[in-house]
Order: sequence, then C-alpha cells, then structure tokens
Amino acid sequence: MGIWMSDITVDLPEAGRLEELLLGGTALYRQSEIAALTGVPEITCLRIWQALGFPTPPPDMVAFTRQDAAALQDIRELLDFDQIDEELVVHLSRAVGQTMGRLASWLGDVWIKRIFDGSVDLDSLADLLPRFERLLLQGWRRHLAASGMRALASVGDTPSTAAELTVGFADIVSFTELSRNMDGDVLAAFVERFEVVATEICTEFGGRIVKTLGDEVLFSADSPVAAAEIALRITERSGLDDSFPRIRAGLAYGPVVQSLGDVFGTPVNLAARLTAQANPGSVLIDARLEAELADRFETAVLKPRTLQGLGKVRPWSLRRRALSD
Repeated sequence: MGIWMSDITVDLPEAGRLEELLLGGTALYRQSEIAALTGVPEITCLRIWQALGFPTPPPDMVAFTRQDAAALQDIRELLDFDQIDEELVVHLSRAVGQTMGRLASWLGDVWIKRIFDGSVDLDSLADLLPRFERLLLQGWRRHLAASGMRALASVGDTPSTAAELTVGFADIVSFTELSRNMDGDVLAAFVERFEVVATEICTEFGGRIVKTLGDEVLFSADSPVAAAEIALRITERSGLDDSFPRIRAGLAYGPVVQSLGDVFGTPVNLAARLTAQANPGSVLIDARLEAELADRFETAVLKPRTLQGLGKVRPWSLRRRALSD
C-alpha cells in the first residue's frame, strides 16, 4: 500500500502497520478537523507543524492522529498561562523538531534497521518501543534538571541572557579527503565514533556538547580549565589510537548567549575561526582564555592574523606542561 508518512511514501505491505505503530495510532483527521477539535487556530496548528520540521499535508489529507490532537489540546491549555505565548510555543517546537529529528534519524538507521535485520519484525519493535520511550523521557528529564540548575545558578542580582562560558570547536582534519575513500556505512561509523569519543570526554570534565556538525563538534564548559582539558584530550586521542582521526581545536572565553540549546556570540565565532587556523593535533585559544589558563598549562603567543569578521587577532597555542615543569 502507499501511505503518506510526513514526507515519505512507502509501498510495502507492512508500511501501514509500521506507521501506525510508530505514531501510536492511525491518522483520523484533516487540518481543519484537528483545529476544530482542539480549539487551536488552523494557522497556529500549521506553524507548529512546520516548526517541528514536517511539510504541510494537503488540506484534504487525513494525516493527524488522536495523539496529535492530544498534543495540540495540551498546547491550547498551555497558551492559557501568562508566561506562554504562541511565539514561545513555536520556538520550543522548532527546538524539539531539530533535536528529535536527528535522534529519530539515528534510531532509524541503527536501532530499527537492526531489529528488522532483513525481515520486518514489527512484533519485536512493538515490544521494545515503550522501553525506549521511557529511556528517552528519563534522559530528557535528567538533562532538563541539569539545564535548570545551570539557569538558576546564572541568575544573580542582575539577570542577563548572556553567561561567561568557554566554548570550543574540535574538527576532523582533512575530513573531505578522508570521506572520499569511505562508503556510506564506514563513513557513518567513522563520524559516529568521533562524536561518541568527543561526547564521553566532554561529559567526563563537566562540559556540554552543544551540537555536532558531522566532522566537528561544538562544546561549552563553565570552567576554562575543564574546556582546556576537553580540547587537549580530544586532540591527543589520535596519538593514543591510530584508528582515531587527527583533530584540531579552538577555544574562546567570554559572554555567550544561550538559546534553544545553542550558543551565540563573539566567543563562538572566535573559537570557530581559531579552529580553522589550528594545525593538526593542536589547540589555539584567545588572549582572554590564556589569562585564565597560563598558571596551569603551557601557552605561547603566535603571530597575529586576520580572522574573517573579527579583524586582526593574536592567538595563543595551548599545550600541557612538560613533566619536568
């Protein structure tokens, strides 16, 4: 049968049951019907739907489930609170769409394909799905609790949208050239291993992976020392493991705006530019961060260079002190 799955049409006998299983129910409503049922204006429904990352279904398409209706009903009730307006709901929906879209893509490629393993084992999928849902919910709650504590700690006598953070990029050297010699599965495993190792190191030192961009990761840390350890550990990994790619990194320290899980500001741009200037296996930092790290690490000032959008900047190299020091 052919069915509409957000933006994918699948012609398989099992497709209808698979979609129903993953959605938690069958599609029952058109756009106008779900809007009338939930009391959410149709234009608002479509804004939320698009913010989640889904294409707009044709007006006469039966595309929405009871679960979709329940979620929209919750949104309508949320809008009754003074602290919540439509723009906030759309922003949150966009964050959910971006985060969950990536996670769902990974689960589809790794978990669901493994379950099927040549045959569509829907009974196995139905049995495991609730367990994964509980894991995802608890993981979200834990991360939300940690984020809430960070937000509370950043609120002082003069609340601000910016926080003093160290941000860093770590990227794979010559990734384009390396990727040309790998087929799809090998390349995916290569990138995943880089992301896993970077995440483990970042978590070990109390940092946070802000986002991954294929051949690079963006991370942040409250402590400059922790950020330095993260960057050094990641770049040193290829010297300990021949199968791990060569990495270079750049760090900068200063006021950073945090929004929807992402980070913005001059330190982010500076860290990205410094990373692009770094040699394989090296870490470059800005002058402000050097002042924070000089008593713990070996630093050396380099020749000034012009960085796009930032003008002339004098970077510093960051290394571990020799044992004799």
